[in-house]
Amino acid sequence: MDKLTLLGFFVALVAVIGGFAVEGGMIGTLFQLPAFLIVFGGTLGAVMLQSTSDQFVKGLSLFKWIFVPPSIDISIGIERISHWATEARQHGFLVLESEALEEEDSFTSKGLNLLVDGVEPEVLRDAMDIELSLQKEHLNRSAKIYEAMGGYSPTIGIIGAVLGLIQAMSHIQDPDQLAMGIATAFVATIYGVGFANFLYIPVANKLKHVIYQQMLYKEMLVEGMYSIANGESPRSIEIKLSSYQLS
Repeated sequence: MDKLTLLGFFVALVAVIGGFAVEGGMIGTLFQLPAFLIVFGGTLGAVMLQSTSDQFVKGLSLFKWIFVPPSIDISIGIERISHWATEARQHGFLVLESEALEEEDSFTSKGLNLLVDGVEPEVLRDAMDIELSLQKEHLNRSAKIYEAMGGYSPTIGIIGAVLGLIQAMSHIQDPDQLAMGIATAFVATIYGVGFANFLYIPVANKLKHVIYQQMLYKEMLVEGMYSIANGESPRSIEIKLSSYQLS
């Protein structure tokens, strides 16, 4: 669990609502279901309109990564690659076939199978780089739905405010009702800007970082398997890959 994500969201929420309360504002006025429906529903609909179904569904499934990102340990990855290099040097590439069958990650399994098949090092690297590039593009495009939501939300918040003002004007003969209606209308603007800056854009940036870490790990796997295919010693591979721990 990424505690910093929860802490950051809590601090932002408390700072805004707490500051509003300190100024004498009534916190209850910030919770308006119609404004929420207009801003959240309108933003969601706009993003659905611009996205493919696969991209949209994948983007929603990535949301959990901001709280529970995939477990990645560079040092353990280096140890695994060193183990494969040792096994391949002592017993030949065919010994890695059992490792490939037991491997749960399809990307790693593909690389091990290419080693078992004895393909040329450059062929292995090209094949793995293509898959890595496609995976990176797919994940980034899915994560960008939150960037899009961050772009649409403030504008739809303004639309909500205008709709609220139109409704408020129907009570122009009643100053109390008019003032309350105007205050309620501007809640939509707060929702639009708040969701964008406290939720959608931070989520997009967090996902970019998580995806970067995953791709970095897989780049290390590619480099390690390429080195194994080249017949490099386990020790030299470890030294080469240790640089990834600094990234």
